[in-house]
Amino acid sequence: MSHVSGIMTVADMMQPNDLITHVRRLEALGHQSVWLPDIFGREIYVTAGFILHHTTTIKVASGIAHMYGRDAICSAQAARTLSELSGGRFIQGLGVSNTLASEMRGIAWENPMQKTRQYVNAIRGPLPIHSPAVYPPVPIFIAAHGPKMLAVAGEVADGANTYMQTPEHTSQARRLVGPDKILNVVLPCCLTTDPTIGRAVGRAMVSIYLPLPAYQRQWATQGFSESDWTDGGSDRLVDTYVAWGSVQTIKTRMQEHIDAGADSIIMAAGGSSPENSWDLLEALAPD
Repeated sequence: MSHVSGIMTVADMMQPNDLITHVRRLEALGHQSVWLPDIFGREIYVTAGFILHHTTTIKVASGIAHMYGRDAICSAQAARTLSELSGGRFIQGLGVSNTLASEMRGIAWENPMQKTRQYVNAIRGPLPIHSPAVYPPVPIFIAAHGPKMLAVAGEVADGANTYMQTPEHTSQARRLVGPDKILNVVLPCCLTTDPTIGRAVGRAMVSIYLPLPAYQRQWATQGFSESDWTDGGSDRLVDTYVAWGSVQTIKTRMQEHIDAGADSIIMAAGGSSPENSWDLLEALAPD
């Protein structure tokens, strides 16, 4: 049984035609959803609409859209429109990101929990817009790692997405979001039994996060120190947060999160080559 409910897909790295070919291949394999990071490249909601227009069954999620990039009304309009025009295939992932997201726009950084609570409540509340209300409402997931944000996600959203965390963290996250909310664990993966390749791919996947204070603070609570996130990341850090190995090894790593309380895994499939990544995507497609 595959516990993979979604695939992280970095749309900015592909030409438009290649992106559609990629997602249609995922759709043909039976994958349920693609999650698009908001990386200051292509506009995330426009890209989601492009993919939804060219597919028929797979869901598309903003994974995650920065709250500082758009006000709540703009985000609500986008989500409602995408859901309406796609027959309910849009999922809204939201997050405060980090101070870079606000500073580059000249917007003052706010308390993350207060910002998230107000933002989601504004989306879910009555809005002065004329786009049709969508029933059921568009599902909202909050990117959350720390205990306070996980609790807010459980309070105002349909669930939470965690990223690069341990099964022990997943167990804590389940308690904080509550028993009735959806908990997705985003897990970087690489199909290889060669430690050199697995760690090289893993380092490439985590490199963007190594200098970020929010991740460093979280890793410090899990037994890591500054030496683990400098100089490209230690083997121990990469081995902890990136599931590399055989198909069975990766499935076992996923099962550890499921046993700890996760509802599903959103897989970030890395590889030594595109073909290697597709081997993993095929192996972990729904049964």
